[in-house]
Amino acid sequence: MHDNRDEIRAFLASRRARITPEQAGLAPGGRRRVPGLRREEVAVLAGVSTDWYTRLEKGHISGVSDDVLNAVARALQLDEAERAHLFDLARAAGPGHRPRRPARKVRPGLQRMLDAMSDAPAIIRNGRMDILAANHLGRAMYWPVYQSPRPAAASAQPPNIARFQFLDPAGPDFFPDWETSADITVALLRTEAGRDPFDKGLTDLIGELCTRSADFRTRWAQHNVRLHHTGAKTFHHPAVGDLTLDYESMDLHADPGLSLSVYTAAPDTPSHDALRLLASWAATLADHTEHPQDTGPPPINRS
Repeated sequence: MHDNRDEIRAFLASRRARITPEQAGLAPGGRRRVPGLRREEVAVLAGVSTDWYTRLEKGHISGVSDDVLNAVARALQLDEAERAHLFDLARAAGPGHRPRRPARKVRPGLQRMLDAMSDAPAIIRNGRMDILAANHLGRAMYWPVYQSPRPAAASAQPPNIARFQFLDPAGPDFFPDWETSADITVALLRTEAGRDPFDKGLTDLIGELCTRSADFRTRWAQHNVRLHHTGAKTFHHPAVGDLTLDYESMDLHADPGLSLSVYTAAPDTPSHDALRLLASWAATLADHTEHPQDTGPPPINRS
């Protein structure tokens, strides 16, 4: 059984620390040694004993009922992603939990589906941010990630968005709103770690990023989590410039652990025109990828 008590303890303590008594509808209660609510205050709000909540925050969460978890989630004012993360931690701590075997390859039918999406970049990734498959436009859009150097230990692994974002000097150029984008990436990895703590590849990636990136390490310690279904992202592509794209992400239920992300641009916008240029660039990309470090990206035809 996986021992995730440290993760449970840190997550609950971090959520408790961010809520003031006033936000919880309680009296300030005099001088406080630490920020946020006291354990006994969370216990009162959740309708449980202080001893019981203290035991819970120390990581003894296995076997706790859904009703109690929901009461604690309400007391700590958890959002949807945080509530789901708490339940994931509880499931992972249970004696009957079995590790999920993340998919390493994409089924041919999924690749055909991607290839049929000719007008929008689309990728399939796993929870540790590996790009496992893409259509032509998706590969062209994430071209810098595909070409990013990887350490010898990861040379046979798929391109990884998180590794590129935090360890490649080109990361901040490709993600112009780097701070926000980095926050989201770490929150997604933290969410996946709660859902699947047995994934050695994920554990190794997190260890590598914590060791090599202070920016990642600082964010990882915040224990923030996130659900990633819809929104907008800005990219700065080396061939076509700025792209502000709407995205839709959906879990592939027949392939647990995989998600499909599709990017579109609003009609009659500069980003829509840039996507058309990207399609032209993608058509010539294959001729320039055998030795990308030597040739660089193919030029864009703007005629």
